[in-house]
Amino acid sequence: MKRVTHCLTALALALPLALGAQDATKKVADGGVKASGWQARVDRASDKIEEATFVSMGSGFHVTSGPAAIYWNPANAAKGTYTVKASLTQTKAPEHREAYGIFVGGDDLTDASQSYLYMVVAGTGEFTIKHRAGAQTHTLVDWTKNAAVKAADASGKATNEVAIEVGASDVRFLVNGTEVHKAPKSGMLSAVDGQAGLRVNHNLDVHVGSFSVTKM
Repeated sequence: MKRVTHCLTALALALPLALGAQDATKKVADGGVKASGWQARVDRASDKIEEATFVSMGSGFHVTSGPAAIYWNPANAAKGTYTVKASLTQTKAPEHREAYGIFVGGDDLTDASQSYLYMVVAGTGEFTIKHRAGAQTHTLVDWTKNAAVKAADASGKATNEVAIEVGASDVRFLVNGTEVHKAPKSGMLSAVDGQAGLRVNHNLDVHVGSFSVTKM
């Protein structure tokens, strides 16, 4: 019994150290959304979008974070059957697993009742699919290794094309052209009609080579 108690005590002491090892959110100088027509929302009320940057670059965009946030242009709303696709390059290695990707079904994005469905990939070669509802997130697919997801190279760089195809009855999630998950459209936690956009987690440098919303 004493041995179990000692183990639990050691675990309790180690846990704060493990949590404290997480890297603090960086604050990017001269930040904000500087691409015409685009808007953003940070995950935490204590963060500010001015602590990240979203700018036009070439034929795409560039995100430097800063706090985790979503980015969207109201012109990219979609409903019915459609495909949202983006080519994203993580240019530098983060200190911990961080992710980037796309979202669909965005609703009330500037309000407390925000809702959207998203898929993100990480430099570890993993992906996850989640639904955001207000301040809560619901996991549809937990972090999963998949050969389709390109892991970061020795320099921390990785390019992945991510897509969400909303069909008549199913929603398909693809990475580099390979289906990594499929779910019935009727089983989604929220409607998939709505705003489409990008999601970039904290402390990342991500180039968006292309982003498109195409009616199927």
